[in-house]
Amino acid sequence: MVLLFWADSAVAHAVTVGDKGYIKEVTGVNLIPFLYLGAKHMVTGYDHILFLLGVIFFLYGMKEIAIYVTLFAIGHSTTMLAGVWFNFGINSYIIDAIIGFSVVYKALDNLGAFRTWFGVQPDTKIATLVFGFLHGFGLSSKILDYNISPEGLWPNLLAFNVGVEIGQLLALSAILIVMTRWRATPSFVRQAYAVNVAMMTAGFVLMGYQIAGLIVA
Repeated sequence: MVLLFWADSAVAHAVTVGDKGYIKEVTGVNLIPFLYLGAKHMVTGYDHILFLLGVIFFLYGMKEIAIYVTLFAIGHSTTMLAGVWFNFGINSYIIDAIIGFSVVYKALDNLGAFRTWFGVQPDTKIATLVFGFLHGFGLSSKILDYNISPEGLWPNLLAFNVGVEIGQLLALSAILIVMTRWRATPSFVRQAYAVNVAMMTAGFVLMGYQIAGLIVA
């Protein structure tokens, strides 16, 4: 029971009881509510935020940041919309464990682990797109779990997705403000290692909770 409680609390794609009830009960086109739900989910989705932090951690140019964020957005938008539309979902525990792994992967990448261990550097753009696809399946799986009404499904999904992108921009803006100030300090290089280790640890914790929840369930 304890493991299940902690696993449930660590499901990054969970929504509040009120939001869950709304998604289950509402019918027809409801653009503004779904826009709000999408933005709220992204802003409070710590797995997304941790991954975004990892992606932009050592990116300094706005053009380069825009490219990576766009790749991530294309990835999660594609699988979120397609997953719900074609009624294809992945077990929430499994997909959230994979998303936890994406955080671990990006932290290791930032630490130069792959070059050190294997002598190669994986393509960071392709990795961002692929993990974007996986994050999108997390979104679609949770929406499917709540049995969203087919009435107004497509407009509501598009509104939710737009909300997700708005939330992503808000989260990214906050991250960039903090990162810009932090990078200007002489302690950045020294602290960057510790922060990526902490981020990697958080990813492992998320993975562990989801695996525990899958076993208990």
